[in-house]
Amino acid sequence: MSKLKLYNYFRSSASYRVRIALHWKGLEFEYLPVHLVKNGGEQRSDEYRKLNPMAHVPTLVHGDYALPESMAILLYLERLYPQKPLFPKDEKAYGRAIQLCEIVNSGIQPYQNLKVTNDFEKAMSWSKDETHAWVQKWVVPGLQNLETVLEKSAGLHAVGDDVTAADAFIIPQLFSARRFKIDTTQFPVLTRIEKNALQLEAFKKAHPEAQTDYEK
Repeated sequence: MSKLKLYNYFRSSASYRVRIALHWKGLEFEYLPVHLVKNGGEQRSDEYRKLNPMAHVPTLVHGDYALPESMAILLYLERLYPQKPLFPKDEKAYGRAIQLCEIVNSGIQPYQNLKVTNDFEKAMSWSKDETHAWVQKWVVPGLQNLETVLEKSAGLHAVGDDVTAADAFIIPQLFSARRFKIDTTQFPVLTRIEKNALQLEAFKKAHPEAQTDYEK
């Protein structure tokens, strides 16, 4: 099998999800940083757009096959490398894991997207505090909804006691929420499963601060 390559940015929550999956499954991969701010945003280069026309991260490259989008990547890895599965075999648990991923993917993360916040800052002349306030307005209710679902589904992790894709989505989301000054301690189930996950080696290796391109 060809070596896996991951084009990603240390701070990107979507990139963080894929790093968790790769480390969880014990897969070797080449880490290729794409800085979303420097040089006008390296994701906008012609070379990178050939891999990902959407010009965002992450993108997984496997031989001559390039695959963007974190959920697509996780499902692809699951089919190729079924060891240490991230998607439960039980139909109901599988559905719940997907639901939790989608709450993050469509109901929370878009409001903190760098393209969105930068556009508002330029168009509205917002300060960072005003940007944070706008993100909080939308992200906090999303986290509240996530907490409500987790109250019934969570065990040690988001869906029962086994690590699933839901944990790979939730833990990066909490990291990102704190960047926007959101107090995550108001969500006891979320912070409990985060604490459990961050004790695992795969989650430690995937953490933004553990990446070669990390910067404060």
